[in-house]
Amino acid sequence: MENIDWIILASTLLFIVFYGIWKNNSHQDVNDYIRGGQSAKWWTVGFSVMATQASAITFLSTPGQAFHDGMGFVQFYFGLPFAMIIICLFFIPVYHKLNVYTAYEFLEKRFDLKTRTLTAVLFLVQRGLAAGVTIYAPAIILSIILGWNLKLLTVVIGLLVVAYTMIGGTRAVNVTQKQQMLVIFLGLIGAFCYTLYALPESVTLNDSLRLAGINQKLNVLDFSFDPNNRYTFWSGITGGLFLALSYFGTDQSQVQRYLSARSVKASQMGLIMNGLLKVPLQFFILLVGVLVFVFYQFEKAPIHFNAQAVSQTIRSDYGPEFQSLQKTNDRLTAVKKQLLLLPDFYENKTLQKEFLNLEQQNKEIREQAKSLILKANPDAEVNDKDYVFITFILDHLPKGLIGLLLAMIFSAAMSSTASELNALSATSLVDLYKVHRPQKSEKHYVSMAQLFTLFWGIIAILFASVGNLFENLIQLVNIIGSLFYGTILGVFLIAFFLKNIRGNAVFYAAILSEIVVFVVYYNNLVSFLWLNVLGAFSTLILAILLQKLMKNENP
Repeated sequence: MENIDWIILASTLLFIVFYGIWKNNSHQDVNDYIRGGQSAKWWTVGFSVMATQASAITFLSTPGQAFHDGMGFVQFYFGLPFAMIIICLFFIPVYHKLNVYTAYEFLEKRFDLKTRTLTAVLFLVQRGLAAGVTIYAPAIILSIILGWNLKLLTVVIGLLVVAYTMIGGTRAVNVTQKQQMLVIFLGLIGAFCYTLYALPESVTLNDSLRLAGINQKLNVLDFSFDPNNRYTFWSGITGGLFLALSYFGTDQSQVQRYLSARSVKASQMGLIMNGLLKVPLQFFILLVGVLVFVFYQFEKAPIHFNAQAVSQTIRSDYGPEFQSLQKTNDRLTAVKKQLLLLPDFYENKTLQKEFLNLEQQNKEIREQAKSLILKANPDAEVNDKDYVFITFILDHLPKGLIGLLLAMIFSAAMSSTASELNALSATSLVDLYKVHRPQKSEKHYVSMAQLFTLFWGIIAILFASVGNLFENLIQLVNIIGSLFYGTILGVFLIAFFLKNIRGNAVFYAAILSEIVVFVVYYNNLVSFLWLNVLGAFSTLILAILLQKLMKNENP
């Protein structure tokens, strides 16, 4: 990195943090700290909702996902627009009418305190773990750039976010997320345009897309019914719908964003904005990853994108063999480039078949490289999807644009982590602490909310410190959510639509449902997206059955 990159990165992040603190460093009461005084406009809500979901993981992992597996991941979001409509029609009016601070407050009014507490605890567990992953992601970036200790960076970054969130509260989170989304849009557009510019002069955007199509990278829709396929049209439109319903309708990190709106209409318009923009945004991020794949058809690509694992392997007894594979990989890339630049490549099926044969050889070599890495170090990380985009940024982007792209990733990290810690603090205060100590002053509750922010920040840092990439980061976050979201959503669906079911039935149904979800996941019976459907329906069915067994329960 050049000085200009450091200047762009540091000035962007420092401006966002200090502006947020400067504008929001005092709080009159809990409403001001947790709901931002309910003063947010609809576009602020919309950007805040988008920024909360668009974490650093999105920009680290999604391009790498597309690089390896193509555009099919976008199907994950197909159910989201429908979820926004349902939440706008049924969830938001109820939340505003009851004037709740958290989504789980509503459950005590509908059922009882223990059901409210159970769902709040489920949220705290899954979101506390996910917050650790969102801290871990940017730490990977700096560890690659500077060669610093990953765990030390995790602690430093975590404490920085904790301090910013403690002081600013919800209003600071909302205000800074508009600026962060601007940085994100600029970074994505810059990466897209430069990747096209960096291709050989004779290669057009149309050629790039045709080449991606030849490599099966543009296969967006999969209509198969195999439940073990992670991303299909059906899993996205059903499992993705249930996940989005639970995430945006019952996850406090999102609910808190639109509870800060000045009216029901502002909340609804903010969510509709997210519903309209999220799928195109995710499609664009994946397209950037596909273009990176196309770029590396003309340029030498690392045989493995985890530079640290490669370095360790080269220094080991397997170094000569690994370097021989890299030379073979480079030779194949040179031959592929010659084929691709032939004038009739895109019309000549024979040339395309020869190219695909060479690409298959590349894949086999990369698998051999992974085997050597594991031989050199059995504990090495061989899943390199999360390293693809950052490697491309650092190795090939011009100075200045590197700083902007890193600022984009760190802005996303700050926005999502701040929202998560803010929501964890609100839930801990309102749903666990305040119900048992209701007579304290507003100043006391604000101080406790800040202490809860610190507590959950420490928990997230500890989890991040022992994290690893056993899954692609974006998949890991969604897996964690899917283990809990279905059950939580089932409880809320019962609360909204099944008025005859009471507290005891739904409470025990939720516990049993969670056990079912974990058993199914542990035995790897279905793709994780289906866990959201399983959790919701098992909670519904079990609650109905249990209610019939509890006919004498008082209403």
